[in-house]
Amino acid sequence: MRVADIYWADVEAALDATGFASLGVLLEADARANLIGAYDQSAPYRSHVHMARHGFGRGQYKYFRYPLPGAIAALREALYPGCAAIANRWAERMRTDMRYPAEHADFLETCRAAGQTRPTPLILSYKSGDYNCLHQDLYGGIVFPLQIVILLSEEDDFDGGEFVMTEQRPRMQSRAHVVPLRAGEAVVFAVNERPVKGTRGDYRVKMRHGVSTLTRGARFATGIIFHEAT
Repeated sequence: MRVADIYWADVEAALDATGFASLGVLLEADARANLIGAYDQSAPYRSHVHMARHGFGRGQYKYFRYPLPGAIAALREALYPGCAAIANRWAERMRTDMRYPAEHADFLETCRAAGQTRPTPLILSYKSGDYNCLHQDLYGGIVFPLQIVILLSEEDDFDGGEFVMTEQRPRMQSRAHVVPLRAGEAVVFAVNERPVKGTRGDYRVKMRHGVSTLTRGARFATGIIFHEAT
């Protein structure tokens, strides 16, 4: 599937309903293999995080440095405009002052003006017994409200390791989602808050995401985050 084939009205409807939406398979096998094959190299990355050292779970992830891998850079730029249109409608519904420019390069200038200059796209590696605690990828005062996850591994390479999300609803119990992923499939989801229509208008729901425990094999995924880090 190409980014140009994404029907953004359906994406927005799914995001409004659950806080996540499939964008289809956007990375083919060769591109996925190249990203996984480069994981043990040092040159493509600006930092390497062992989750257990920080209480984030178990497993590892690495943040890419600039220049980003071609496939990641292309998707980040191409997916941003459709996401920005939704983000602006969400901002109106949540009555925030932030508005997002139509092009990603212009949004990066907003980040840099706020002192957020480090790239945030990353690759994550899990083995049997690994997991990622529920969290939010915020990184600074400027936060784009949507981000992307893409499964790089084949589905039969591992068991467990489901991508999960929770929403914390005001004065109600939290709701959990298990988000199915195919190899190469991209899912867009809420980073922090999303608007939900209530009987008295829209209200805000806090979102968190993580990965359940792998019980077999190895799992690689990549995350495309649109804002930069301090």
